[in-house]
Amino acid sequence: MAKKIGIITSGGDAPGMNAAVRAVVRYGISLGYQMVGIRRGFKGLLEDDFATLTLRSVSGIINTGGTFLHTGRCPETKTKAGMNRAVRTIKELDLSGLIIIGGDGSLAAGNALTKFGVKVVNIPASIDNDIYGTDETIGYDTALNTAVEAIDKIRDTATSHDRIFVVEIMGREHGFLTLDVGIAAGCEFIVVPEMKPNMKKLALELTKGKERGKTSEIIAFAEGYGCSDDFADEIAKLTGLEVRVSNLGYIQRGGRPTARTRILASKFGVEAMKLFHAGKYNRLVGITNGKITSAPIQSVIKREKKFNEAEFKLLRTLSV
Repeated sequence: MAKKIGIITSGGDAPGMNAAVRAVVRYGISLGYQMVGIRRGFKGLLEDDFATLTLRSVSGIINTGGTFLHTGRCPETKTKAGMNRAVRTIKELDLSGLIIIGGDGSLAAGNALTKFGVKVVNIPASIDNDIYGTDETIGYDTALNTAVEAIDKIRDTATSHDRIFVVEIMGREHGFLTLDVGIAAGCEFIVVPEMKPNMKKLALELTKGKERGKTSEIIAFAEGYGCSDDFADEIAKLTGLEVRVSNLGYIQRGGRPTARTRILASKFGVEAMKLFHAGKYNRLVGITNGKITSAPIQSVIKREKKFNEAEFKLLRTLSV
């Protein structure tokens, strides 16, 4: 009888998750495995919600956003009772192990399962791109392009009305997405949790920009920094200029994955199954300097990706 592998998409959804599932399933089947999809993240293990996945099950999903397995956060996995229930289901299903697709919470859950003897391989999927051990995560490029396209449109309005716009970008704890959005969209400033701005200096720079003839100024604001409305109010008081806020919200999570995201997801999915088939468990798949890599979960689980201060300074140089 063929060995069985469970596949989970958990935590926040990211464009390209479906492409990763497709790659895992099709490559896994080519290696002789039976593939089992766990629905609604780890809740599926707690509530017996799963289905066998075939070649046809994953047909036509490479170009779709979200995850057809559905996802969700599962705080029960942080409890002993919840973890015991998950492990029991894995044994009842006779799974050889799990391929887990998700962000840092999924990585933590995978790490916890290894302590119960479960064999796992994690695939990083997060629009925040904040997972240590990989230069890029599934969904990041798509979210970046979505945000840049939105800001390009906001720029038209900002220029027409001679306004300052604060555009809130997703990123609960880090500003990686906001930094790249700021550079790509030509934003005048970015505000991120990693680098607290001097408000008086920022206000002075905005005022000088107007004096130099700038017809629009856009600040890319990472949600993890704080309240964008409060920030905009303070800028308005310090400058006496008209400031508007636009929160891009969940449109950054959705939409068709870009070609770059699809390719990365496909490569990650294949590499995850290669690792599992070779007996290399409890690892995180990643990409470093253009090459597909992997690292032990234990070596990345408690480490933080470093924010690129040089690129932060570059943005200011180019935005004068």
